[in-house]
Amino acid sequence: MSQPPRRIAHLDMDAFYASVELLRYPELRGQAVVIGGRSANAPTLRADGTREYARLRDYAGRGVVTTSTYEARALGVFSAMGMMKAAALAPDAILLPADFDSYRHYSRLFKAAVAGIAPHIEDRGIDEIYIDLTDHPDETPALAQRIKDAVRAATGLSCSIGIAPNKLLAKICSDLEKPNGMTLISHDDVPTRIWPLPVRKINGIGPKANTKLIALGIETVGQLAQAEPKLLQEHFGLNTAQWLRDVAHGIDTRAVVTSSEPKGISRETTFERDLHAKHDRAALSDIFTRLCVRLSEDLHRKRYAGRTVGIKLRYADFHTVTRDVTLPQPTADAATIRRAAGECLRRVPLEQRIRLLGVRVSALTPIDELAQARFPVQGELFEQR
Repeated sequence: MSQPPRRIAHLDMDAFYASVELLRYPELRGQAVVIGGRSANAPTLRADGTREYARLRDYAGRGVVTTSTYEARALGVFSAMGMMKAAALAPDAILLPADFDSYRHYSRLFKAAVAGIAPHIEDRGIDEIYIDLTDHPDETPALAQRIKDAVRAATGLSCSIGIAPNKLLAKICSDLEKPNGMTLISHDDVPTRIWPLPVRKINGIGPKANTKLIALGIETVGQLAQAEPKLLQEHFGLNTAQWLRDVAHGIDTRAVVTSSEPKGISRETTFERDLHAKHDRAALSDIFTRLCVRLSEDLHRKRYAGRTVGIKLRYADFHTVTRDVTLPQPTADAATIRRAAGECLRRVPLEQRIRLLGVRVSALTPIDELAQARFPVQGELFEQR
């Protein structure tokens, strides 16, 4: 028997972080809202019970936008943009601090709702998933609507979904009719629906490749599909040139991977101002400890322990260094991680001011496997004897 044609969905939550905040502050619906402020930017309650919100024009610092509502995006404010630049574009926008615990909660809710209908899911992050619908008995339009309705019922939030023969096309489609979109295409639709799009819409073509393609006169996916293979090979190499040709024609054979082991788990923070190891020792020590504690919590929540503990430092001049140490036994213990990370920290120069600090645990093993093997999860590697 021949295999049924693949039906791959990409589900993307609409302006996820901002939408979660609008559940908490429904009076802000329809307004330009930017997420990414500090805790000091949290709303305050007036005597009459109404809230007073911080405005983007009052922000001072070098933070970046985490996300924004569609109204703020219409003013040119997008994620990863510097806050000061965003303030120049939309000074009257409401500014809210990010609440990642809340975002993770809603992420778990929407994924559980989808899994109740179609369990073959590839988790791609806090706000997006791929779903293999190939063997599902429901017709595609009705199934897509059922999934969208389940997400809405579980979270109160909208999502956009694209369904196509492969992951490449599904991801492109989920972005075509945002917000609250539903886009279904087949291979036959590629010339009419995909070829007119800018090449940057293809996942995997980043800013550098996009700039290079435009310099070659290739601005749309259709132009890329018609480009001479020799031209692409000269500028991108054989393998990348073949990949560019394939994706331009909507070819993608990747499977939906329903389970995978993470390579590592990390926590990092960028400071509001550059800190010095000597002059800001107390502040740095406190931040360092909190990173290790939160990392330990992440490991326990995800049920992993790891043998390799590492740090990442980015100096004021943007130079980045990393160091790591491999322990005799896996750990998820905060104190053990803190001691190992401290050992790494002693191996890097600390004369310059620091703008970012991160801690990572890798070489992971599921905690349940350690328990079965009678390995101690909380190592005693640095105790005084």
